[in-house]
Amino acid sequence: MLIFLESIIWVLRFFFGACIASFLNVAVCRLPKGESVVSGRSHCTVCGRILKPWELIPCISYLALRGKCAGCKTHIPARDFITEIIGGAAFTACAVRYGCGTFGILSLKGTVILIYLGILMVVALIDWDTQIIYDRFHIMILILAMINMWLFQAHSLKDCLLGAVIIAGPMLILALLIPGAFGGGDIKLMAASGLFLGTASIVCAMFFGLLTGGAYGSIMLKSGKLGRKDQFAFGPFLAVGLAVAAFYGDQIVSWYLRFF
Repeated sequence: MLIFLESIIWVLRFFFGACIASFLNVAVCRLPKGESVVSGRSHCTVCGRILKPWELIPCISYLALRGKCAGCKTHIPARDFITEIIGGAAFTACAVRYGCGTFGILSLKGTVILIYLGILMVVALIDWDTQIIYDRFHIMILILAMINMWLFQAHSLKDCLLGAVIIAGPMLILALLIPGAFGGGDIKLMAASGLFLGTASIVCAMFFGLLTGGAYGSIMLKSGKLGRKDQFAFGPFLAVGLAVAAFYGDQIVSWYLRFF
C-alpha cells in the first residue's frame, strides 16, 4: 500500500512539472509576439478557437487529441508535448537530486534549481525560434544567483565572480575579434549563469554546450541543411550544458581532475 501511495506521489510530481512546462510553452509562444503571458485564454494559433479545459491537460490532452486541434484538425507541434515531458522529468529529477520537504513538497534547493531550469527552457525555445535571448532572463538568473549565494553558500563569492567571467570573458573577446562568433545574449547568459553555478560548473556547462552544438552543426553541414557561413541558435545547446551542470557540474569536474 505504501509503495502504491508513493508511486502516486511521484506521478503527481511529474504532472506538476508538466503543468509548469505547459505554462512556459505559453510564454515561449506569446513573448516574441508582445502578448501578455498572464492574461488571455489559451487558443489555437491557427483557427483561434478557445481551448476547453480538457484540452489543456499536460501530456494527456496531446495524446487524446492525437496531436491535432479538435476544431481545425491542424497538427499541434510535437515540441509542446516534448516540452511538457521534459518539465515533468525536470521536476522529478530535482526531487530525486535535492529531496523533498514536508508533505512531499520540493526542497528549497530543488525549487531554486527548478526555477533556473525553467528559465533555461524558455531561453532555449525562444532563441531557437528567434535567435534572441531577452535581457529579462539574464536579470532573473542574476537575482536567482544572489538568492542562491545567500541561502546555500555552496560557492564562495570569489568563485562565483570568477565563474561569471571565466567563460563569458573569452566569448566576448572572440565575438569582438570574429563577428558572429557568439551573440550578446549567449555571452550574458553564460556570465549570469557563471555567477549562479560557480567556476567549475560553468566550465562544465560550456564543454557540453560546445559538444552538443558542434554535433548539431556537423550533422546539419553534412546533410546540406546549413552552409559553412550559416549561423544557428547556440543558446539551446548552452542551455543543455547549463542544465547538466546545474545537477552534476561540480561532480563531473572533480571526477575529470582525478586523471591529472
